[in-house]
Amino acid sequence: MPAQQLIHELIETHKLPAHFSQIVEHYYLPLCARLVQLKKAKSDTLYVAINGSQGSGKSTMAAFLTDLLNKIWQLKVANLSIDDFYLTRKERKHLAEHIHPLLMTRGVPGTHDIPLALQTLKKLANPNKSVPVVRFNKAIDDRANETQWSYIDGPVDIVILEGWCMGIEAQSEADLYTPINKLESEEDSNAKWRHYVNDQLMNHYPNLFKQFDYLIMLKAPSFDCVYQWRKRQEDKLKANAGLQTHVMSEPELKRFIEHYQRLTEHALTELPTKANVVFNLDESQHFTQVTGLH
Repeated sequence: MPAQQLIHELIETHKLPAHFSQIVEHYYLPLCARLVQLKKAKSDTLYVAINGSQGSGKSTMAAFLTDLLNKIWQLKVANLSIDDFYLTRKERKHLAEHIHPLLMTRGVPGTHDIPLALQTLKKLANPNKSVPVVRFNKAIDDRANETQWSYIDGPVDIVILEGWCMGIEAQSEADLYTPINKLESEEDSNAKWRHYVNDQLMNHYPNLFKQFDYLIMLKAPSFDCVYQWRKRQEDKLKANAGLQTHVMSEPELKRFIEHYQRLTEHALTELPTKANVVFNLDESQHFTQVTGLH
């Protein structure tokens, strides 16, 4: 299929504006070419991570890269999200009861099944038939039934794993003591939750992050933008919501976002020097500058 036709079809599939083709041509295609180059230099599976705050466009980028690499370069690509590796609701309830109530909320380090993620990455790199790829159902806040999982034959050429905390390093102990928002000051006044999350990031998540050969960052201009982007998503959901869909109120959304504020701000400061390529975004989520691609 000609590249232009494929790009047009992908834009329609993802319900994006026609001018998004310029982003694909100017940024996604050169990024694909870079990944193809890296894959040629590596005999086995290439692992690619995408970091970006909520609403930054990680899922869109991952989907486009997957289809472009598959249909233009004929590479076999597995597109994964760290969100699918959340612990089950029962497992998070156990953490909430025995460690800290805030661990009931999925998202922060400590609420993912890292051994399962590592096992999946390993299986995808080897000649295994029908490798199960777990899926998470956010509507029920629990792992989806196995009938809804994806199954991929290995080995694949490239694995893409996108997630808001990919590549983030733990903070220093000194950074943890001062609360940075209402959630931390009122619901984690003794910093127990912060310490648990940080310990997980220090001792368990590096086992996952070190598997990756290439780290892409979609960098928001500030955490304030993250709140606005997530609010925009919620407003769209509200406009299209059925009676069974719960849409967060503004106070609920503000509290929810505060779970991620500390590490998102930490990533915005620290990760750009560690990522292989950084796509800087403006408040309208447009790319303004790219470093490391050429």
